Amino acid sequence: MSLKDKITQDMKDALRAGDKPRLSVIRLMLAAVKQREVDERITLDDNQVLVVLDKMLKQRRESVIQYAKGGRQDLVDQETAEIRAIQAYLPTQLADAELESLIAAAIQASGAASIKDMGKVMGLLKSKVQGRADLGAVSARIKAKLGG
Repeated sequence: MSLKDKITQDMKDALRAGDKPRLSVIRLMLAAVKQREVDERITLDDNQVLVVLDKMLKQRRESVIQYAKGGRQDLVDQETAEIRAIQAYLPTQLADAELESLIAAAIQASGAASIKDMGKVMGLLKSKVQGRADLGAVSARIKAKLGG
């Protein structure tokens, strides 16, 4: 079963169970997937769906920070619940040690010597860590290793 099919099935289950908060988040996920499919006139595979979900996760994390600064705990709680719901569809997150070894291997494989080579390293890593780690945090770690 593809990831998109699993999300669709979970939407039906949430509808039957009357789980309105979860149903709302699942509908948002499906809408984002469908929007990308319509925009690009393609059918998304699991990796592309992960990219969409990862983007949604990033948006919600940024929203949590802004809502916390604004003192809107109710919205922070709502966004946090949506983050948990989206994360349920992502693969298991990479451990720090595993992520560090992937970064080191990518730096070695690309022959990166300075911050100018960061694009090469990210290009090698992106497909391996998509949905399994925050790409912004991965980028920061690469910069630190390359002396940026």
